[in-house]
Amino acid sequence: MRGPGDEYVSVLALPWIVEQIYVVAMPLISRIRVNFPESQDTVMQDLREIGPTHLLFAPRVWEQIAADVRSRILDANPVNRRLFDLAYRLGYEALDRGRRSRLADLLMFGALRDRLGFRRLESASTGGAALGPDTFRFFLAMGVPLRQLYGQTELCGAYTIQKLGEIDYESSGHPFPGYEVRIADPDEQGLGEIQAKTPGMFLGYWRNEEATRESLTPDGFMRTGDAGYFDAKGRLVVVDRLKDLAVTSTGVRFSPQYIENKLKFSPYIGEAVVIGRNRPWLAAILCIRWSMVSKWAEERGIPFTNYQNLSAQPAVCDLIAEEVEKVNASLPEAQRIRRFVLLFKELDPDDGEVTRTRKVRRGVIDERYAPVIEAIYAGLPKVHFVGEITFEDGRRGRVEAEMEIRDTRAHGEALQEAA
Repeated sequence: MRGPGDEYVSVLALPWIVEQIYVVAMPLISRIRVNFPESQDTVMQDLREIGPTHLLFAPRVWEQIAADVRSRILDANPVNRRLFDLAYRLGYEALDRGRRSRLADLLMFGALRDRLGFRRLESASTGGAALGPDTFRFFLAMGVPLRQLYGQTELCGAYTIQKLGEIDYESSGHPFPGYEVRIADPDEQGLGEIQAKTPGMFLGYWRNEEATRESLTPDGFMRTGDAGYFDAKGRLVVVDRLKDLAVTSTGVRFSPQYIENKLKFSPYIGEAVVIGRNRPWLAAILCIRWSMVSKWAEERGIPFTNYQNLSAQPAVCDLIAEEVEKVNASLPEAQRIRRFVLLFKELDPDDGEVTRTRKVRRGVIDERYAPVIEAIYAGLPKVHFVGEITFEDGRRGRVEAEMEIRDTRAHGEALQEAA
């Protein structure tokens, strides 16, 4: 950030240390102007009005923007849809050569960035969780200078970031000079816990010596609880939370978050929870993306009344099945989704199913939807669920839903081989 001519739009929660650096420290150092959206619902409108030069969004926001772009393209006329497809084909081809397509900019991306409020964007970052490589590639092809950073509040914010202009979908970049990052207890692939020591790191947790001892190593490194490794170029690759890495009962190791990010790149899938720990194969609990699927259904004359009713439509299940098959085609055979169910509701922070930054609380999911998970692995075609939900006004209510459980081609092929 250079000075008074720069604009930043604050979207993330201020308790996050990186947002405090952008919102409090940087204006004092370089006199950039900080803007706040009028409301959560007007963020995209405000972005276009302000035209920021710098942005920092959580992965969930980038995923939502990508979905919104695709939603608009579905509403566009055939000519614009073809232009969009052509522009992205050119953009992806240019990315693969380490370049940027000027023709794609002329055809579509220049106008698209302007519509999104990204026309003046000089630096865009994401952090707080891993952003799926497909979403990352989507924005880089569009010409958005997106970079992944990694850090923790306890370590005074970010301490790794991708180099500007470097095309890298997987890693969080190199550690900052003078910052120490290491992988503790790596396995044969080099995967282990990320530990770090930074000049501005915390001394400990206030009046909680036990938590401090658990978080800090004897030589002063912080245990982040994240699993990762260094690639051949010395860049840090963050895989998942260490506790969330899982192994199937057949010994297949997998990262639920990695597969979930690939599933959520679909414009029709809003949330995904991959299950399979100590199970023979992988399955998924999926939530439709209401804005996209409702529009898709309306265009095809499919009647529905609400989210629950829409997610239960056979045609919608067919649509999501196609999206799951696309993801399966990009995964190793042992990590493919074999069965899935469309949840009757969105995952809700008020129900404790996700955090406010939309990170899945796997323990809550495992407990609340245990009957659904058991039905998936029992081979049942449907499951009847009875439970409680929290309404927007805080009231709690009882809900019943019957959900269809779908097999993927991977499941059918595995059953044939077993027979």
